[in-house]
Amino acid sequence: MSFFNKFFTKDKKEDLDKGLEKTKSSFMGKLSKAVAGKSTVDEEVLDELEQILITSDVGLDTTIKIIERIEARVARDKYINTEELNEILRDEIVQLLSENNTVDVEGYTLSAEHRPTIILVVGVNGVGKTTTIGKIAYQYQMAGKKVLLGAGDTFRAAAVDQLGIWANRVGCDFYSKGMNTDPAAVAYETVDKAIKEGHDVAIIDTAGRLHTKKGLMRELSKIKRSISKRLPDAPHDVMLVLDATTGQNAIEQATHFTAATDVTSLALTKLDGTAKGGVAIGISDQFKVPIKYIGVGEGINQLQVFNKRAFVDSLFEK
Repeated sequence: MSFFNKFFTKDKKEDLDKGLEKTKSSFMGKLSKAVAGKSTVDEEVLDELEQILITSDVGLDTTIKIIERIEARVARDKYINTEELNEILRDEIVQLLSENNTVDVEGYTLSAEHRPTIILVVGVNGVGKTTTIGKIAYQYQMAGKKVLLGAGDTFRAAAVDQLGIWANRVGCDFYSKGMNTDPAAVAYETVDKAIKEGHDVAIIDTAGRLHTKKGLMRELSKIKRSISKRLPDAPHDVMLVLDATTGQNAIEQATHFTAATDVTSLALTKLDGTAKGGVAIGISDQFKVPIKYIGVGEGINQLQVFNKRAFVDSLFEK
């Protein structure tokens, strides 16, 4: 039985299933081969399962946790039929993800305590940062919120223009100081504008930076300080955008960004374009930072709120 709630509609379920099609086909195909001709879950099947999880970009640490849990069930129950493996694996992954102290977000919600809510978006170039910002802005606009986008990526050619195009498409407000200006100043002035003009939410873009470039990573701290000078408890969310198609490199990026700044949420893009969707399981488990959004298609409505149970159900559903 798939997980539904008032935010998880039939259309969203269909989008999620389609978005995870490549990952599911690869993962379930390998799993079927691993248990072919076997009647029980033995050491050989567990070894195969370990390799399947690793090659699906779940990550070594998370894979070990999952295998140890299944080994414990095999030892306790003595005899587990291979036909039960799918359900056992599904349950153990959901349980593991439920223990990481992160809470699934219910829709595009805003805290009543923070108005305006300030969201700072970070990540390397090419992960879909600007597109993700545009899609989030769209959802808030559809929810009747007053939205402001701040063009803090002042270094990349056309970045300011691209964000402006998204603002125009969505129908929300936009603030920019142009190219080659101080991003910390842009951030400060975006927050100032949001306060003075009564916006519900301001989403601030930042320059795409390689996680290995320490100078650029340190600049994030300057931007955050600038924001907090205008609004002391802001930013309220520092969202790291990761590209699912990069697999283990996404985990590497998350490692560096979470070490360099206080990342409070994650957006995982391009799940529909990869068989490496298992990376969502590893990232959610390893960093104890909630995955807030997942991209399951190019459409403006296809940036979904991440729900652990719905994600795992879709992955294992026959």
